[in-house]
Amino acid sequence: MAIIECEDVEITMINIGDILILEQIYSSQNEKFKCMVVEMEAGCVYIDFPINLATGKNLVDGTQVNVTFSNKEQAVYVFESEVLGKVKGQIPMMQLLLPDVETFVKIQRRHYVRLDVTIDTAIHPEHSEFTPFRALTEDISAGGASIRLIKGANIKSDSQLYLWMALTLKSGQINYLRLKSRVIRVTEKDQCNMLLHIQFIEPTKNDVQTLMKFIFEKQVDLKKKGLYV
Repeated sequence: MAIIECEDVEITMINIGDILILEQIYSSQNEKFKCMVVEMEAGCVYIDFPINLATGKNLVDGTQVNVTFSNKEQAVYVFESEVLGKVKGQIPMMQLLLPDVETFVKIQRRHYVRLDVTIDTAIHPEHSEFTPFRALTEDISAGGASIRLIKGANIKSDSQLYLWMALTLKSGQINYLRLKSRVIRVTEKDQCNMLLHIQFIEPTKNDVQTLMKFIFEKQVDLKKKGLYV
């Protein structure tokens, strides 16, 4: 792949010496690659060869990745990028696309990010308390969700249920989740609807990773459209 010529660099959130973690976007495997920023120009950074943390494998030119890093204040950010090509120098390097800072998404460390997004779900009782039905989410995080229900639905606070949903990632991979949940509270939304606030009970590590990846990809899409701050 041809190397893209970049202009002189301005001050950015990323600095030489910063450690980056890269994850392939269009891959069904949750592989992570670690690297360090060694040079910078406007619109791109140069990194040492990214190495897979588990297998030692490397990335190839043209790979689209999510890049995670932390700044001096230890705030964590993620952005979408692409491996532009290998570069010869005093040390072997790779050129990585650096998008506008406005596209960076800040990751909340203490609490899961909650995103307003509509997802078709199926609600099943833990036993036989009610007939299973379909509903739409009002928002969702890796720890729980709010579900829109028609007023009069016979579901009470502190009851347990199963939330079924299918999440499609940018890679095209469809993930089917069955999340055991607890109803935290029920609130009124408007004259016709109420909100069922639920917490996921001991979700698996894979379920949490899938939810976080899905939410992040939605955040990036919304930021590109100017609909997410």
